[in-house]
Amino acid sequence: MLKPLSMGLVLAMCANVAHAQSWIPESRPGGKLLLTGGVSTIEGSGGGGLATWATTTGYGNRDGIGANLHATWVDLPDYEFRTWGLAVGLWDRVELSVARQEFDTGATGALLGVGSGFTFGQDVYGLKVRLTGDAVYDQDTWMPQISVGVQHKVADQGLVIGLLGGQHDEGTDVYVAATKLFLAESLLVSGTVRWTEANQTGLLGFGGDAEGDATAQFEGSVGYLLSPNLVIGAEYRTKPDNLSFAGEDDWMDVYAAWAINKNISVTAAWVDLGSIATFEDQRGLYLSLQAGF
Repeated sequence: MLKPLSMGLVLAMCANVAHAQSWIPESRPGGKLLLTGGVSTIEGSGGGGLATWATTTGYGNRDGIGANLHATWVDLPDYEFRTWGLAVGLWDRVELSVARQEFDTGATGALLGVGSGFTFGQDVYGLKVRLTGDAVYDQDTWMPQISVGVQHKVADQGLVIGLLGGQHDEGTDVYVAATKLFLAESLLVSGTVRWTEANQTGLLGFGGDAEGDATAQFEGSVGYLLSPNLVIGAEYRTKPDNLSFAGEDDWMDVYAAWAINKNISVTAAWVDLGSIATFEDQRGLYLSLQAGF
């Protein structure tokens, strides 16, 4: 049997635990409207395909948690791009993400001098925090949802990157994103400013012999909701131009995203990635599957 002093200590500990738990929001899935968390970008964060949004991934609202897995494939005339990863949204405030990217040179690798089928790869670790606003529910104001984020990228072909003129095989992007959904007009608008020194998002390293410092780049998205579970739109993303051996063009796409339900969505797009490693007109099909809650 517990002595009075021991009983008092136990009760005090229970009170402290209860007080600590009161600071932790109740965690349950659901709450958001279809597609309002975005799909998965090529870097794993919530947004469009090419552009990051201010929204947090998944369908967890302010008292919930959401998460998703994604797999994306882009078929280009001379290359193939693949990415897959996991993202978690916490209480509509914080997003954590991790993604693996692979850029397969296929037969083009022999022409580039790195060997047929040579693959550039990198891992992307992301953190996004919502600062203010609500993209969906603040319909009585023009104020968008605003978030800040950081993505740390680690490329795995450091030797080749150095030979191509890249300065580093690791780098960190920092961005500020603003996103607004106008429900009455069925229109979504998003803009992001990213400070980066990444070459082809980091797959060809960071910095270069032409430019070594981080520069501000823009990512923009517009989307029109044809129905609650189908959105069409377009994106544009500017890019640094750090390597003298090959100019780097801006990226753009037109897309359609279909939410089958709150657990599965499919995104299809036509992308124009311009010139990549001296090979021009890299345009092709983008397909992405996302599953989560």
